[in-house]
Amino acid sequence: MRTCILYLLLMTCLSLGNAQAQSNAPEWAKETKEQKDKRMAWWRHDRFGMFIHWGLYAVPARHEWVQQQEQISTEDYKARYFNLFDPDLYNPKEWAAYAKRAGMKYVVITARHHEGFSLWDTKVSDYKAPNTPAARDLLKPFVEACRAEGLKIGFYYSLIDWHHPDFTVDGTHAMRNNKEARESNSKRDMNKYRQFMKDQITELLTNYGKIDLLFYDFSYPGKDGKGHEDWDSEGILMLTKKLQPEIIVNDRLDLNEGDWGWDYRTPEQFMPNKWPEENGKRVAWETCQTFSGSWGYHRDENTWKSTNQLIAMLIEVVSKGGNLLLNVGPTARGYFDDRATERLEGLGDWMKYNSRSIYGCTAAPEEFKKPDNCFLTYNPDTKRLYVHLLQWPFKTLYLPGLKGKVKYAQFLHDGSEVKYTSRTEPGSHMTITAGESDLIMDLPVVKPNVEIPVIELILE
Repeated sequence: MRTCILYLLLMTCLSLGNAQAQSNAPEWAKETKEQKDKRMAWWRHDRFGMFIHWGLYAVPARHEWVQQQEQISTEDYKARYFNLFDPDLYNPKEWAAYAKRAGMKYVVITARHHEGFSLWDTKVSDYKAPNTPAARDLLKPFVEACRAEGLKIGFYYSLIDWHHPDFTVDGTHAMRNNKEARESNSKRDMNKYRQFMKDQITELLTNYGKIDLLFYDFSYPGKDGKGHEDWDSEGILMLTKKLQPEIIVNDRLDLNEGDWGWDYRTPEQFMPNKWPEENGKRVAWETCQTFSGSWGYHRDENTWKSTNQLIAMLIEVVSKGGNLLLNVGPTARGYFDDRATERLEGLGDWMKYNSRSIYGCTAAPEEFKKPDNCFLTYNPDTKRLYVHLLQWPFKTLYLPGLKGKVKYAQFLHDGSEVKYTSRTEPGSHMTITAGESDLIMDLPVVKPNVEIPVIELILE
């Protein structure tokens, strides 16, 4: 009885906490859990997307923050790179095909990054692709190519703009250490900049049909920074939802009071040790990661992850209930370089045969414990458990706690049967011993010709 009372008290507290978060939401942001789940269903199912960072920074080709890192003035940056941006080999159909072949289900592209350069034909700025040698809106054909491949569309939009004359110079600005630039803040008007952002967001969410996801980036509140008041984040989110009611929005608007100001968390270049929680509840999350150490095209970057690392990363993310947004930085001429295409093709080779262990999957129920050197994913609809073997064992694989719970086992890549037993027969030197509830998989000595083999368990 005492346990039941404590449980009821706990559930009441959680319900009150959720109700409080909901009551803090403005009227336009209120929705039921069922409505939110329906809105995010495709995203939770698809699990794997492509990030694309592309802008003027592809010309210097040494990191997308090159303007900030090298403290290049707005005038010098434009004079040096704006009239050299000529992506004559840009083929968005090829980009979309690479994403689809790799097994990605949605694509998020930097419509505008921190440098302030817009890839589309915005009507509120001259600092845009149509005014460079590119001479056209680069977003429109990209959106069309992705839709033709059945990919969901997402836009990245920077809250930061080192080019705009009314964006005040702060501690993250390219001209943060320039005295004259600092003094110019007295003439800069953030009200005008906030309206500029809303005008651009309106264009992006009005002129390109249904947009599935918006990745705002980023807030840095505090001394010499900018937070939700500087952006008018509530106004931005309200506009976003008004123009695209079904859209999914990330968590970088600095709206963290309650859960109405974001749909999912975004750990960047970081892998959580478990499914992230807030107030004792698991939250939707996506990690954005690079092939190398840079988001934009970096010619000399040499810390590229191997195909095996990238596949293992995708599996680990899904095993913890999350999504992976994996970045490509196209060149200034508009193509993916061979380091990127090699890895995308490797991902595609694996996903062709093993995507069933990714799409629609999530963390395995806690009753299923992962063996050493393995990750588990689970499809709650089909009730199938997937064992990803990061390191190939010798002949036997012990699955704790699965005795009597498995109907059939097979390799996912070819559908071939994997035999198993649950015997415990001590005494002989040829005997296999295991725990009372363990399942023992009998594996071939030679690893299948798959980067990371997967065993599919059809549960009772």
